[in-house]
Amino acid sequence: MKRILLNLLLVLIVAGSAYVFYLTRDGSSVTPEGSGTVSTAGGEFEGFTLPDYAAAALTDDYKSYFVEVEPGVKIHVLEVGEGYPVYLQHGNPTNGMLYRKVAAGLPHDQFRLIMPTMVGLGFSTKVPASEHTLENHIRWMTNALDQIGVAQVIYVGQDWGGPVGMGVMARSPDLLQGVVAMNTGFTAPKEERSLSAAHDTVSTPIVGELMLEGIGSIWSNLASVQGDPASMPKDVIDLYSLPVEDSGNAKAPLALMRMVPNGPDHPSSDQMREIEAYVATLDVPAALVWGMNDPILAQGLDSMRAQFPEASVIETEAGHFLQEEVPAEIAAAIIAVHARIDTKEGNDAGAEPVE
Repeated sequence: MKRILLNLLLVLIVAGSAYVFYLTRDGSSVTPEGSGTVSTAGGEFEGFTLPDYAAAALTDDYKSYFVEVEPGVKIHVLEVGEGYPVYLQHGNPTNGMLYRKVAAGLPHDQFRLIMPTMVGLGFSTKVPASEHTLENHIRWMTNALDQIGVAQVIYVGQDWGGPVGMGVMARSPDLLQGVVAMNTGFTAPKEERSLSAAHDTVSTPIVGELMLEGIGSIWSNLASVQGDPASMPKDVIDLYSLPVEDSGNAKAPLALMRMVPNGPDHPSSDQMREIEAYVATLDVPAALVWGMNDPILAQGLDSMRAQFPEASVIETEAGHFLQEEVPAEIAAAIIAVHARIDTKEGNDAGAEPVE
């Protein structure tokens, strides 16, 4: 009997070790394949036919294509409309489809709405967990915007779409003409800090993998960070979860949570300092749309107000993913920022030359 128990224990140890090894693997690259070409104002790109469940959530005038930012690394882009370019950047763990309701509230004959998906999420290339660094994401997205071909943009960002998108603006400073920021942050930590208990917990090796890739799932928690949990029904969650889970590499959500800097020596902090310094130089029309029922980033509004003291501010009852709850307010903010750009450009054009 003792030998049987010992053998059983040995089997359990081996099986447990194998499971831990599987959970903590780095993951492999998965490069999507498109078909045909798509023409945009910026050129010709590799087309991508959306699966039925994704296509059903969009109107027929959307363009879906890939931009190859490095060999084997492709960013999936949704684009709709013609006119003033608006760059809308999502965060973790969603994708460009997060802005579909916002896009529906904007005139497609006045705005060119560009919604790229971060590497690792949606239909973009999946990479090993170790390649998810803020520097990489900024570089990849900067290359994408370069190829998409825009000379100026209104930038709209939320969650990781804040630092990634603003990092792109910092590397291409002539692009930025206006800002709409939502539940995000542009400051670097100056001392050890905690964004949330969830971020602290998943930063622990093995524990994080068990929580998000083993016994738990990030997707099952999306509704809990909303002001109205009903704004995240299963069919909406599927828009974000299925492209990741079906790819065979679902490492991005955990890697992106671990990418959040918790102190000045964190690997993301250098880029956050760069972004914070850049934001301090800005003099562009800005609007803040904030979800005050966000359990993670509602607290960040005061800091954002300090960085954009002239910005209009809309406080809402939404949670973290505002785009699902208050798209009309976000669309209105974009329109208002665009109007202020027009006014500013008109004033500049009419100004007396300085001799």
